[in-house]
Amino acid sequence: MERNVVLIALFTALIAALGLVPKLTLASGIPITAQTLGLMLCGTVLGAKRGALAAALFIVLVAAGLPLLAGGRGGLGVFTTPWAGFYYGYPLAGFVAGFVMEKWRGGNVTVVAGVAAVLGGIGALYLVAVPYYMVAKPAGLGEALLTAMAPFMPGDLIKAVLAGLITGALYKARPSSVLSRSDAA
Repeated sequence: MERNVVLIALFTALIAALGLVPKLTLASGIPITAQTLGLMLCGTVLGAKRGALAAALFIVLVAAGLPLLAGGRGGLGVFTTPWAGFYYGYPLAGFVAGFVMEKWRGGNVTVVAGVAAVLGGIGALYLVAVPYYMVAKPAGLGEALLTAMAPFMPGDLIKAVLAGLITGALYKARPSSVLSRSDAA
């Protein structure tokens, strides 16, 4: 139990720490950050439940006003913007990435983790973010895809590859530390 709490807190801190990497803000006002890499790692390393809990804890801390988002942002105001769907999608993204890792037992861990990062950290995240942007802006599907998705794809794919490589290397060095692959997941 204590180990799970510590790991959830540690990965929540990892997401926050990746917000210290200088952000790049697009003309639309949506920031590009490294925090989604941390989100992908939550799922690929911790598994579905713990990954979702780490992401949810991060969102709760941001809502409580801690300046954990890139650029030192936090508070309830960030959840009223058209790009808040990304934040709402964090727990689902962590869960899906972890679920894929837990269920797909065959194959190379690095490849499976990369695919899990794509399905969770990109697929599930945008499944929430794009419709939210459409409603909050308001915008049509084409505009939402061009504004809230397309500019991020190259960076997100790079982050998914990194998540796969990091998870694979961690698994090779210490297999028991990748909880998404352990029998106790």
